[in-house]
Amino acid sequence: MNKPGFQPSLKGRALRLLSQREHSRAELERKLAAHEEVPGELAKALDDLQARDFINDGRAVDSVVNRRSGKLGSARIQQELAQKGLSGEAVAEVLEVLKETELARAQAVWRKKFDAPPQDPQERAKQMRFLLTRGFNAEVVRRVVKGEGLEDDVFD
Repeated sequence: MNKPGFQPSLKGRALRLLSQREHSRAELERKLAAHEEVPGELAKALDDLQARDFINDGRAVDSVVNRRSGKLGSARIQQELAQKGLSGEAVAEVLEVLKETELARAQAVWRKKFDAPPQDPQERAKQMRFLLTRGFNAEVVRRVVKGEGLEDDVFD
């Protein structure tokens, strides 16, 4: 793939990562720090990419939410955003919107996996653990497993 001895620049490495998916600036700094030979070189390259809007934390937030909201609850999405170094007002706004749809998203995930109410306490615990590990709110999980708010025509 690369010629022997050829080392792409930090900006080239960053662009390659950005061509695969949206990355936050913090994520790129973490991934590219080992390749920085001159102190300040990485910050300069990332500043240039950010000035040209190649790095946009708002798009990175939207990307994570769009990819993960169909499978995960607000808590797990918030955790992933934090791991990527994303925080602030945009994240808070997105989490508010996600919390409004938490019940419907949890129902969809539950139906895809189980689609039948638990028959015994062990099955109930299994279904609840499944949803809890995906980051759904405990009250939402309780309502979904109990069958509250389930609309029969949602998946017809």
